Amino acid sequence: MRQPTRRGLLGAALAAPALVRSASAQSDWPKAPIRWVVAFAAGGAADTVARNLAVRLTEILGQQVIIENRTGGNAVVAANVVLQAPRDGYTFLIDAANQITNPYLIKDVQFDYETTWMPVTQLSIFPQVVAVKHDFPAKTIQEYIAMAKAKPGTVSYGTPPAAGMGHLAGEALQSQAGIKLIHVPYRGGADAARDIGAGAVDSVIITSSSIRPPVAAGRARVLAVTSLKRAAIMPDVPTLAESGLPGFDMNDWNGLFAAAGTPAPLIARMQAAVAEACKDAKVRERLDPSGAELVANTPAEFAAWIKGQRTLLGKLINEAGIKLN
Repeated sequence: MRQPTRRGLLGAALAAPALVRSASAQSDWPKAPIRWVVAFAAGGAADTVARNLAVRLTEILGQQVIIENRTGGNAVVAANVVLQAPRDGYTFLIDAANQITNPYLIKDVQFDYETTWMPVTQLSIFPQVVAVKHDFPAKTIQEYIAMAKAKPGTVSYGTPPAAGMGHLAGEALQSQAGIKLIHVPYRGGADAARDIGAGAVDSVIITSSSIRPPVAAGRARVLAVTSLKRAAIMPDVPTLAESGLPGFDMNDWNGLFAAAGTPAPLIARMQAAVAEACKDAKVRERLDPSGAELVANTPAEFAAWIKGQRTLLGKLINEAGIKLN
């Protein structure tokens, strides 16, 4: 057996205090406020979920969870803010499909999404809907598809924004149903909802939350939801999957990410805290009207789901030739 050398013993002695400090720092985490950097604007779906969870997480963790909105660059601005912070479990990123689609859409991103980010947990999903203006002739999703088949390239659909989950759901719908629609991109769901209410676009694919105002005003009708299961917020609306497109499942979503190098034990503890917050009745009561369905899966489950989505959405983007202007 090789005997330890004097140099080896000295190195171990010098390293030991650092290991003790690292273990101590993790054991008393958190001992300062935690930042959640949200890649989307205040008042949006991801921000709403983040702020509601942050209230309960502050109670659970004993430290304030601060929400910081950093928009721009297809979520790259927020990502860079987090990457510039110490990787000590005090700064996290809230992102969405950009984690999957940006590598296919942006050529000059300065980091590799697969190796730079560690999935912590999926926070929520937002079922999307296919809705039409109030006087559109189709009364069902089957009639909508039949109309689009009869007159290819005449039915318009709006989504927020180009290359977002609504746009991708629209491309998947066209591919599976064998139809051709006219895509109209909007900056946000509220803009698309405004135009469907005004009758400026034939249809939209937006979240169940965004469609509520024009539906409540009698200016739009929901034909189907894009999630695999019916949405809790509108249980009487059929899914595309049960309407002739088996397996169709294209939700909007958001999740929590940490920069690579963040200690795994702290990621596990953050996920556990989020899972506890998601079970809170008051949190769910506040978020239910928005249509948000809380998830809080494990880092391994979230990572596996993202891996599958990269394959699915990458193929969809390439086949449809989707590009950012």
